[in-house]
Amino acid sequence: MSATDSLLKDIKNKNFLPIYFLAGEEPYYIDELTEALEKNVLTEDEKAFNQTIVYGQDVDMEQLISLAKQYPMGAEKQLIIVKEAQHLAREIDKLLPYAENPQSSTVLVFNFKGKTIDKRLKIAKTLQKLNAYHEFKKIYESKIPDWIDQRVLKSGVKIDMKAKMLLAEFVGANLSRLDNEIEKLALIIGKGNTITPDQIERNIGISKDYNNFELRTAIINKDMPKIASIIHYFDKNPKENPIIVTISAIFNLFQSLVILHTLEDKSPSNAAKNLGVHPYFVNEYFTGAKNYPLKSTMQIISLIREYDMKSKGVGATGNVSHADLLKELAIKIIHS
Repeated sequence: MSATDSLLKDIKNKNFLPIYFLAGEEPYYIDELTEALEKNVLTEDEKAFNQTIVYGQDVDMEQLISLAKQYPMGAEKQLIIVKEAQHLAREIDKLLPYAENPQSSTVLVFNFKGKTIDKRLKIAKTLQKLNAYHEFKKIYESKIPDWIDQRVLKSGVKIDMKAKMLLAEFVGANLSRLDNEIEKLALIIGKGNTITPDQIERNIGISKDYNNFELRTAIINKDMPKIASIIHYFDKNPKENPIIVTISAIFNLFQSLVILHTLEDKSPSNAAKNLGVHPYFVNEYFTGAKNYPLKSTMQIISLIREYDMKSKGVGATGNVSHADLLKELAIKIIHS
């Protein structure tokens, strides 16, 4: 069980901490825990007099501590949520006296998004002793498919491999959006059913056949007709398929092929680990390594950098469209 799951379980069981200091670059877990506290600390009737939401830019630490020391009215607890608490970063040391002796009838929640506390500070050590300090880092892109698996499981549905990779590719590491899309799909298909690429295409707007994931596969297989049809689709739908994202996806592919070429242990399990990909897709990378030797791969990376600059208007001759640039790049790649 993850630290977040453990906290959520305690919150649902009404085992509350006096302080929750939720910090870091990943807002999804900060919001998830805060919402759980809003649902569980107080009843709807108790919230009118005992729930206070303030913003870090609107209060100072003295005012906040004064609020926290007040007693609840007609309830066992009062809940104080400080949103945008990172604006109080310069005053964080002033929280120390309260953290050393927090009010047992108050649940004080800090949403300290995008920042962390210096662990050498006494306030950080005090919050850690209370189990009050929780830091959430951005998820690695290679971990997104596993995160989708866990989130889908919570909704009581399943997801097939291609659908999962479509979501990971299209939405990326935006966990809040992934959460919303999965919840929407789960409601549409019903518990026990499987999310498929067709359902994603119909309900989210991701093309199951024309996307960067399919383009990568076509480049690996040197399938120029498929590459051309995908680029044509991108040209007709430029807002959903910006060239900067496509070039980045192609670059990541060949960067991974360089890693694969230079591995001493090329077993599928070790390759998956070093490439940061799901074992299901390792064979594609082996096909890519076979079709693009190391020398060609290095030359292609230089080509991709050149066309990345051209897509930004540097070194391009005339008024060349993004689609034409991608076609030129693709032709040069498959003939390298």
